[in-house]
Amino acid sequence: MKLYPNERTLLLIDGASFHASARSLGFDVDYRRLLDLFRSKVQLLRAHYYTAIPEDPEYFAMRPLVDWLDYNGYSVITKPMKEFTDASGRKKFKANMDVELAVDAMRMANQLDHMIIFSGDGDLRSLVAALQELGKRVTVVSTLETDPPMISDELRRQADHFIDLADLENEINRTYADALAKPACNKRDSAATRDLAKIDENEN
Repeated sequence: MKLYPNERTLLLIDGASFHASARSLGFDVDYRRLLDLFRSKVQLLRAHYYTAIPEDPEYFAMRPLVDWLDYNGYSVITKPMKEFTDASGRKKFKANMDVELAVDAMRMANQLDHMIIFSGDGDLRSLVAALQELGKRVTVVSTLETDPPMISDELRRQADHFIDLADLENEINRTYADALAKPACNKRDSAATRDLAKIDENEN
């Protein structure tokens, strides 16, 4: 990773995209280890986590995870999922957080040297280009180790640097020992995983 200790850095995590990448690689993210990793390598000003929240209480299982992040060093940005019915009558959910992520990135650009975006969404290429025009360095975190890759080629080429999530697995994964030591957290994350999976499936 091309990280420098004196760089004022912001993490921008698209929750659904980040989850989908980790799930495709077959591991669960330990968000405490993720935060500690970047705090040890850069001057981390903030870490933003973006996710949609279901309005229906039946699908509200990820609230404990969102609350945990909010109390443990992350700024959590949420909005309600939009529910709709497709042409075949199936219920689907829409929960794109690109606009919120882009607005925050541009609003905070003057305070930062480096932005690290955890997403593979090609729609963010224009945001990366705009930040670069302001003299900011932009790193994108996603993965090429899946078939198909979880990152768009346009976004990867636009970014100053690309970090493959597979290369971070040993540093940020939830280990078997962690799962035994934290059964409540594991139960919480499993429920949240189901909710995030609903978003992933309907966004693709």
